[in-house]
Amino acid sequence: MDDIPRDQLSGPLRRGAVKKHVAAIHVSGKLTLLQRKLSNVLLLNAYDTLTSHSRHQIDARTLCMMIGYNSNDMDTLKASLRGLAETVAEWDMLDEKGQQEWGVSALLSYAKLKAGVCEYAYSPALAEKLHDPKVFALINLNIQRRFTSGHALALYENCYRFVRTGSTGWWSLDLFRRLMGVADSPYYETFKHLNAKIIKPAVAEVNKTSNIVVTPEVRKMGRAVSEIRFRIAENPQLAILDLDDGEGLRNTDVYSRLRALGVSDRLARQWLTEHGQDYVKQKLDYVADQGRVTNAVGYLTAALRDDYGAQVSQRNPNPPTSLRARRLERIRDLASARKPTQRDADKRLFMARLEGAAREDFERHGWMSALNAEAIVAFWTELSPGAFDGLDADS
Repeated sequence: MDDIPRDQLSGPLRRGAVKKHVAAIHVSGKLTLLQRKLSNVLLLNAYDTLTSHSRHQIDARTLCMMIGYNSNDMDTLKASLRGLAETVAEWDMLDEKGQQEWGVSALLSYAKLKAGVCEYAYSPALAEKLHDPKVFALINLNIQRRFTSGHALALYENCYRFVRTGSTGWWSLDLFRRLMGVADSPYYETFKHLNAKIIKPAVAEVNKTSNIVVTPEVRKMGRAVSEIRFRIAENPQLAILDLDDGEGLRNTDVYSRLRALGVSDRLARQWLTEHGQDYVKQKLDYVADQGRVTNAVGYLTAALRDDYGAQVSQRNPNPPTSLRARRLERIRDLASARKPTQRDADKRLFMARLEGAAREDFERHGWMSALNAEAIVAFWTELSPGAFDGLDADS
């Protein structure tokens, strides 16, 4: 699922004693496409506090935006949440001591909607499993929005976890039918029907829509197909799909400079998204001009926050901060206080209002876009009434 930050998939999070490359945990494939997308967004929203908090919250407007349906359709949202609470997740894996562990849990232990906020929780046992990066690998939310078939998205989720090994390994047809949500249908007990109606269409959509290419292979017992696996390769032609999830930013010189300085992947992408490349480059240049700095990352953080190196008047070295600067600082604070899914939804909601040069300027500079300054203030005032109160006075 697109629910685990990429910079958390390495280092101390890896357990040397786990003997399986990818833990065997499966969520019922009976989820609809909308429910599957909803599950991914909820998990991404909760991931950072998955094991430390017993419940999680996300505003309903953001949630609807991220899964792509009318924000006023609360009945659909309620039905989808109900479906997640009624869906079973099952795991069967080796623990850190090499002992076999089997477990089962509802995908959500509860969910509720109140005052425009969705609150939900996972069972402690499932939260622990979901937080292990070897259980659920990354799935790009920008990619999942493109899927039109629940079977295709289910296939993508179960294949993408194995992208680094190049193959899912052999699955029995019974397991595969469960993953696709058709285990209860006698029609799909015949491989001919399963192949024609499920496998071929799902493979075609995954290869057309996503950042991987999958190729099915079957193994027979006698004349009957008994097992299936999928070979997996990256799809470089659709690498552009990763733009909203950081790949575009990772290909920039400014990102490389940030990483070389010791800035984490997530923080580097956050700064570039919130401040724009030009502003971050200015502060990198400023920090570089200061010579050796004991804590370069901390110094750069302050430079970005407090606009170090800005031109000041020779007559007045401490001039009043401009209204625009005060507004920009407030906008940075508002944006940084949002969770990753909310920040993504905010940008998409605002960008949907823009066209032509205004849209291009926002894509380049984000919330620091001078061309859209007034519209940005209006947007954040709508999201957070009173956010700019008191800023008009000189300071």
